[in-house]
Amino acid sequence: MPVPWFLLSLALGRSPIVLSLERLVGPQDTTHCSPGLSCHLWDSDILCLPGDIVPAPGPVLAPTHLQTELVLRCRKETYCDLCVRVAVHLAVHGHWEEPEDEEKFGGAADSGVEEPRNASLQAQVVLSFQAYPTARCVLLEVQVPAALVQFGQSVGSVVYDCFEAALGSEVRIWSYTQPRYEKELNLTQQLPALPWLNVSADGDNVHLVLNVSEEQHFGLSLYWNQVQGPPKPRWHKNLTGPQIITLNHTDLVPCLCIQVWPLEPDSVRTNICPFREDPRAHQNLWRAARLRLLTLQSWLLDAPCSLPAEAALCWQAPGGDPCQPLVPPLSWENVTVDKVLEFPLLKVHPNLCVQVNSWEKLQLQECLWADSLGPLKDDVLLLETRGPQDNRSLCALEPSGCTSLPSKASTRAARLGEYLLQDLQSGQCLQLWDDDLGALWACPMDKYIHKRWALLWLACLLFAAALSLILLLKKDHAKAAARGRAALLLYSADDSGFERLVGALASALCQLPLRVAVDLWSRREMSAQGPVAWFHAQRRQTLQEGGVVVLLFSPGAVALCSEWLQEGVSAPGAHGPHDAFRASLSCVLPDFLQGRAPGRYVGACFDRLLHPDSVPALFRTVPVFSLPSQLPDFLGALQQPRAPRPGRLQERAEQVSRALQPALDSYFHPPGTPAPGRGLGPGAGDGT
Repeated sequence: MPVPWFLLSLALGRSPIVLSLERLVGPQDTTHCSPGLSCHLWDSDILCLPGDIVPAPGPVLAPTHLQTELVLRCRKETYCDLCVRVAVHLAVHGHWEEPEDEEKFGGAADSGVEEPRNASLQAQVVLSFQAYPTARCVLLEVQVPAALVQFGQSVGSVVYDCFEAALGSEVRIWSYTQPRYEKELNLTQQLPALPWLNVSADGDNVHLVLNVSEEQHFGLSLYWNQVQGPPKPRWHKNLTGPQIITLNHTDLVPCLCIQVWPLEPDSVRTNICPFREDPRAHQNLWRAARLRLLTLQSWLLDAPCSLPAEAALCWQAPGGDPCQPLVPPLSWENVTVDKVLEFPLLKVHPNLCVQVNSWEKLQLQECLWADSLGPLKDDVLLLETRGPQDNRSLCALEPSGCTSLPSKASTRAARLGEYLLQDLQSGQCLQLWDDDLGALWACPMDKYIHKRWALLWLACLLFAAALSLILLLKKDHAKAAARGRAALLLYSADDSGFERLVGALASALCQLPLRVAVDLWSRREMSAQGPVAWFHAQRRQTLQEGGVVVLLFSPGAVALCSEWLQEGVSAPGAHGPHDAFRASLSCVLPDFLQGRAPGRYVGACFDRLLHPDSVPALFRTVPVFSLPSQLPDFLGALQQPRAPRPGRLQERAEQVSRALQPALDSYFHPPGTPAPGRGLGPGAGDGT
């Protein structure tokens, strides 16, 4: 839609008279080219399908440089559209092919070479234009006479008038030939914006200030601008000016963009992406990124924005040593967000993990196969290197490096090198990877641990077992009471009031006794490790000790579970910076899907806040209790297999209920408020 000149003057400067913007007349797109070249614009747009790079049959024209400038397309003297003019500079790449045998072809060969060398070159150049929410592709036909064909030299340029774009939008332009002989060129042009929207920071919060007149109705939208694929809407509202919208710093990511427009037909939409260079936004992006296993051979990187990243495999041995990258013999692979990737593995192993690097810094590490194949194994990884004349060498990967086999070193793998080589030759090792340069083998080590001292160890173990049995018979009850069963409490941080209620429940459970782990008490540790790593370690430790994981359901938790199960979409802002519930779902869901949850998980929700029937059916395969009405049954499920007497259990339930009641009253009946308001930031409003 044409824009009134006074609005353009606001966006382009205070003195529009001295602007160097050229004015075009008429709505038609046009093209013109350098002297000596001829060019033609196709009448209609084409599909934006670059295709794969193909070999050039000889010398071809190829784009070498893109240049843009802003022009005005005016239909009336006072109404103009802002356009982006694009100049594509071209050069000749490639050479004529020489005949293989001049004597064989004779004079016909000479004339066959001379004729194409004197012929003109033609090319079809595609210009692709993308500016949210529109995209276009046009085709330019260019012809260069033979006199200008100089290999590797520029032959001139072709200019396209023009791509229309809204004020404040970000324009991405690509150029390539059809067929595509080389990598496409790309350029990003940021257009000036109307002075409606300013971004300011206040501590941890970010304010969006909309300077519009009173009673002016306008739309405001937040979206994730994707390099590949369409933008992802996050939040939308219709508002009345003026307004100040507050965003938490944890919601910022580099591709978060803002669009604002008057609620009028065909109104101009202003787009800005102000957080591209914000360090906090880049930190949030990596906190939100996660690795997800799809099948035993495929995985992907989930992240709100595109990001430069590389991935490689590493070997994680038990004992807490750093994961050792398998580079070489494997290499780093480029990673694209939300694109399925595969490593060239013959078999998978729980000790194989994925590391993701960005700018040579480790950002993510996940042992994707540990949850499906079980805990880490005490296996040794053998690296086989193959050389010329069928020569090969073997080394065992250890924390100190790769130990050659056989070897006289004092490491564990060196001492057992002879047995490892025998296992490899007899087929007892699992081959994980293989190519012309080498292979990777996982060989079990558990049968060799202290093999020479087996009888002595057996005697020691028998003596220790007898002594332990005597001590256990005497102190089992006292030890159980002092230590208690481990319980990991997971919840969705819907708001601060709900977090206080969770804290009260956790504190009350600690008096039973239970050894309760909850992210509220481990904020510093979780911030250092990240939510995924923190939960993964807590869950593994709890289940290994025979403990139980408590899923505390709330409306926010149900929304997150439904989102994972593709039954609904959770509102943005429903999770905080320390919310381990979202991070935990990637590890919790496989246990439920594969039937491993009963006996290891228990569900709970609060009376008046959520009915147990609202919990997704998948999670109701384990008991779900309503609190505090079902506290005795809930506490009975949390106790050790040797549960206390019913009378003792009822006393503990009354004790927990008394400790929990003040927090329940405060949550459901806040002082001075008839009903608890549960806002979720911008996403709490009506969204479309």
